[in-house]
Amino acid sequence: MKKDELVNPNFDKLGYIQIYTGNGKGKTTASLGLALRALGRGWKVLIVLFTKGGSDYGELFAFREFSPKIKKHIKIIQAGLDRIVYSNNINTKDKEVVRKGWEEAQKAAASHEYQLIILDEANIAIDLNLISVEEMKNFLINKPKELEIVLTGRRANPEIIELAHLVSNIEPIKHYWDIGVQARKGIEY
Repeated sequence: MKKDELVNPNFDKLGYIQIYTGNGKGKTTASLGLALRALGRGWKVLIVLFTKGGSDYGELFAFREFSPKIKKHIKIIQAGLDRIVYSNNINTKDKEVVRKGWEEAQKAAASHEYQLIILDEANIAIDLNLISVEEMKNFLINKPKELEIVLTGRRANPEIIELAHLVSNIEPIKHYWDIGVQARKGIEY
């Protein structure tokens, strides 16, 4: 196969599936950087924050301060309660709020209104069976061709990884949490 045959001449009109996973810091940060870049190009962006509720996130403060022009291009949905969700503390309300965010993401994709949808912590929602692997696979397989989709979170499912076009596994080499530094406003949230 010639090198030219490997290049899709319509690459800029196709959306791909990206996954940021692993135990290291920076998965959400990478996706938010991508959102900022897309907004700078006039793209419509949806960010669904699975398992993240409450209002004490720096990115939410920043998004509220965007210019009116940029604000028209971004929508943020919080699909989590104001607490950390683990397999041993999931309750009915967690399931309801994740389900509502998941339904909104599916509607947004079907609307063809957005060029980028970020499903932050979707890998965790899948791992905790708040979103089924089969549902996510069906969503990704049937997404509009031009739609870019990003999933973040630890423990990405192998079947979802198989469908992705880009997978970054972010692993810590060294982390200041190991010496007792707690999560800091402006850096971790």
